[in-house]
Amino acid sequence: MSNPVFERSSIFGKNAQRTPNGYPGYPGYTPGQGTGYAAPGQYGTAQQTYGQTQYGQQYGPAQDQQLRDLEHAYQGPPAAPADTGRMTYDDVIMKTGIVLGLIVLAGAANWLLFGANMLLTFGGLVVGLVLGLVNAFKREPSPALIMGYAVAEGLFLGGISAFFEVMYPGIVLQAVLATTATFAASLLLFRSGKIRVTPKFTRWLLIAVVGYALFSLVNLVLMLTDVAGGEWGLRGLAISIGPFDVPLGVLIGLFAVGLAALCLIMDFDAIKRGVEGGAPGRYAWSAAFGLAVTLVWLYIEFLRLIAILRGGE
Repeated sequence: MSNPVFERSSIFGKNAQRTPNGYPGYPGYTPGQGTGYAAPGQYGTAQQTYGQTQYGQQYGPAQDQQLRDLEHAYQGPPAAPADTGRMTYDDVIMKTGIVLGLIVLAGAANWLLFGANMLLTFGGLVVGLVLGLVNAFKREPSPALIMGYAVAEGLFLGGISAFFEVMYPGIVLQAVLATTATFAASLLLFRSGKIRVTPKFTRWLLIAVVGYALFSLVNLVLMLTDVAGGEWGLRGLAISIGPFDVPLGVLIGLFAVGLAALCLIMDFDAIKRGVEGGAPGRYAWSAAFGLAVTLVWLYIEFLRLIAILRGGE
């Protein structure tokens, strides 16, 4: 899995914790609990209990009430996942809305109220990176840390968005629309089943993401040392395709956007397995955090790609 938030999770990952008998290892799960079947290794106990039952035994008032309660529960509607404390799609949507809302509000505050303050922008970058790593490596989700990440990331995005908007008016709206459209397209492709998340697909995507991360690190060093390509580093170089000179940054940007879209599909698949596997409800925060990380990456890639395309203005 490419997103470390989901990859390292014992809930969403393909290597989710399992009991020796193959049952889900989610906290609070007991094999055989809530079913009419005993867990493996418990049949002897069940048979002994059955053998000790005395036929013709008369039930008292307490036993009669228990039987009536059991019959009432049996005839009632089945318990929904939310009633049992399990994660639902509604939980994920609500938590994702909270995280993205905090990012937007913090970004708007830095842009409109503080005038894209450089201290807040780079402070948000550093704090967001630290909290992002902390949340990615935590075994249990922390809503406070996740919301702290959202605020810090929002301050950073607000600052760089204001900078790009001054250089290329209208670029922020273009990047937001492109990010939203890509998210919707990825969700539709996932729901349609046209792209299946297989082990081969996962390995290929992981290699591609690691390769792109290494390229970005090298390119950052070249930009800071002004060795090649100017302000965009290697992305600023042009290659000839027929009669046209195409900036390398455009091709790399399209590749990165494609990777981010595929990572979204991986995120959707991880969330689906978490919901269907009965993950505890608190892990909806982890799902929201993972989606936010991928969407922030996608938005930044669109900002850079559109800026390179509009570089001649």
